[in-house]
Amino acid sequence: MPWFTSGTHLALLVLASAIAADVIRRLPQAKRRRKGFPLPPGPTPVPLLGNIFSIDTVEPWKTYTDWKATYGEILYVRLLDQDVVVLNSQPEVLEMLEKRSQIYSDRPFIASLVPYGLDRNFAFAPYGDHWRLCRRIIHQTFRAEAAFAFRPMQLRRARQMIVNMIDNPEQYSSHYSTFSAAVAMSAIYDYEPRTRDDPMVHAVERFIEAAILSSALWRVIPLTIFPFLMHLPDWCPGSSIKREANHSKRCATESIEKPYQYAQKRMQTVSDHPNPSMVSDHITRMQNHDESYRPEYENALKEASVTAFLASAETTTSTLLIFTLAMVLHPHVRRRAQAEIDAVIGMDALPDYDDRPLLPYVEAIIRETVRWQPVLPCSVPHAAATSDIYKGFYIPKGATVIGNVWAISRDESRYPNASEFIPERFLTADGTLTDDDPLQFTFGFGRRVCPGRHTADASLWTAIATMLATLDFSHAKDAEGRDIEFEPKYANGVTHHPIAFPCSISPRSHVSKSVLERALHVG
Repeated sequence: MPWFTSGTHLALLVLASAIAADVIRRLPQAKRRRKGFPLPPGPTPVPLLGNIFSIDTVEPWKTYTDWKATYGEILYVRLLDQDVVVLNSQPEVLEMLEKRSQIYSDRPFIASLVPYGLDRNFAFAPYGDHWRLCRRIIHQTFRAEAAFAFRPMQLRRARQMIVNMIDNPEQYSSHYSTFSAAVAMSAIYDYEPRTRDDPMVHAVERFIEAAILSSALWRVIPLTIFPFLMHLPDWCPGSSIKREANHSKRCATESIEKPYQYAQKRMQTVSDHPNPSMVSDHITRMQNHDESYRPEYENALKEASVTAFLASAETTTSTLLIFTLAMVLHPHVRRRAQAEIDAVIGMDALPDYDDRPLLPYVEAIIRETVRWQPVLPCSVPHAAATSDIYKGFYIPKGATVIGNVWAISRDESRYPNASEFIPERFLTADGTLTDDDPLQFTFGFGRRVCPGRHTADASLWTAIATMLATLDFSHAKDAEGRDIEFEPKYANGVTHHPIAFPCSISPRSHVSKSVLERALHVG
């Protein structure tokens, strides 16, 4: 690694000293635990580094899931000097993160957050007054009753996405990003992005791309052990992390300030009443508070806005990529869904959100999509605000607590053949939906559950139902007309999602671009 290529002897000396200090520091702590309650079971850590070398640092959720067979549904690992408790089943997650949410609603310290500008994303904020204010702002806009107002816009954006995909199907990933960003920006900033190559969308995408590096363990580890790396001069070996982090922080500032300033200006310049949006609604509320409260409220509004946008845009795009991969690999699933849509809605109409209860197989596909490849396999980690005793185990104050969504989604007793894509697992024998909905564990837990989940769920349904009604998905063909086989590969950064793969996306035989454009204008 670049931060270790020079000054090797000095680094080894620092490392040896840190190991010795770590062992000495932990002796009284270990003795205290032995006299009381034990830590949850887990692999034996080594001094300083803990279990780092035992974990798949790219996909750690898979390691935690494998360890479930050895250590059980609750296990303990140590990453550097951080205590980590992993919950490998939904009952354990519900018991700790929801029923004991007064203890487990904090967030752990992550050394890369502030340097990379991610401290402005309130999803990572510690539990407290600022977090509560940010969450209240989002809840007022995206609670279940308020989310109804966005459905016509979501439908229009989904149909525009189909037109774009017919024009240029090879850029399907870009079209998903545009759809997701357009829905989020309309709801949050009353901003209508261009259908393609929008500068505001690109500004946020630059931040996402830059910030992805901040979550990688090979970035977190050196900043945790050697925080002075952020103070090295640019010419010094090891300063690449500082330059990278400074770039990410500049992108963060741009992605926060530009859309917010647009929303402010739009409120001042639009002669008629602007469309309702989170920012405009809360600026109006803010004007009713005294001036001493305004800076705090405005800062919270900016952070809540960018957090809502990043969470919505990135997770929706990732889920649509997973859905597309599933449709390419399982054409029989697509055909069954299309038959259901044609029978219920007809071939001369497009799905509307009111049709959702009439399309149980489409619903089953969405449930299986979020279960099969959850976009946040470890959710967002919680932290223990105080020490706790749970089922006879000692949970240290400050411990990171991970709800392992991947393990829940791979529970063979609940989901037989869990690695396979089988929507029928969510249907009863008579074709109605079961009570099992993976969205109950993919949107987070307890007081930290995603406040925009109702709007995100509606966006997913609208996009997927519209795509199934209008598009066919299949393998791409080679020059001889044979299917191009591929092994799916996944990116693991802000979210877990497939890397672009070869496929063929085309309009169904009865669908034309002109009909879609007419429906778009009518919608």
